[in-house]
Amino acid sequence: MSSAIISEHIPDIDLITSYAERQDTVFSRVSPWTKFILLILVVLTITLTSNLVILVILYAMILACCRLAGLPLGKIFAWYMMPLIFVLSLVGIMAWTQPGIPVVSAGIGGFVLTLTDQGILLVITLLLKALISVTFSLFFLMTTRYRHFSAMISRIFPTPLDQIFLLAYRFLFLTLAMAAAILKAVRSRGGGIIRSVRMQGQVFAEVFGLVFIRSFEQAERVQKAMTARGYNGTYRAGTAIPRPGIVECGILCASGVAVLIIAWLSPHAGGW
Repeated sequence: MSSAIISEHIPDIDLITSYAERQDTVFSRVSPWTKFILLILVVLTITLTSNLVILVILYAMILACCRLAGLPLGKIFAWYMMPLIFVLSLVGIMAWTQPGIPVVSAGIGGFVLTLTDQGILLVITLLLKALISVTFSLFFLMTTRYRHFSAMISRIFPTPLDQIFLLAYRFLFLTLAMAAAILKAVRSRGGGIIRSVRMQGQVFAEVFGLVFIRSFEQAERVQKAMTARGYNGTYRAGTAIPRPGIVECGILCASGVAVLIIAWLSPHAGGW
């Protein structure tokens, strides 16, 4: 774990990069293009179907790949906190408006809210979809070396979008380290995230204001350093990206066919 970690529930970019650069498993030797296309197919799958059996099988397969790749499942589960809160905050109200067999009823201000089996099913389905996309995205990042990742960005996005993406990704390390250092200083003086919100709101706001201001200062220093080294607004990654092998092409074809079958069956199976 990075020494500059802010919270165990926030993805540690340093740890993600460390796994991507230091591991030498079969998944780290797979072509980045293969994993990127599989990521697109995974997103298409969770978009096209709401079948719990398919979603559970897909999620189990991704977790198995993470386990075989030696990734820290405990850390990944801890990082689920943010997507879980995001999904529950969006679906929490929708779940009480779904028709179906009543399970729980609650009266609030003269209104009766009823949670049905379809509402529970909706929450479980959307949570599974969120966890599948997050888990495979982390798997992709933690098994793909940064030089290959940056080269893919240079080839996929046009200028200047590729420059913005690459610089923003690298600068994120500096911003998180800066925020962690400031929060550590606050804790050493008796402060904390919860206490600062509840008792020291002004101090807490000043901490994030200071991070915002220092980020601009740090960005200016980074820009001057890059200019001094000959940066003229264009950075092209010349790293060769390994091409998919025969086996990988077969896996991609099989996965593509499976997605096409799901896409064809979804409108004919009552929404699956």
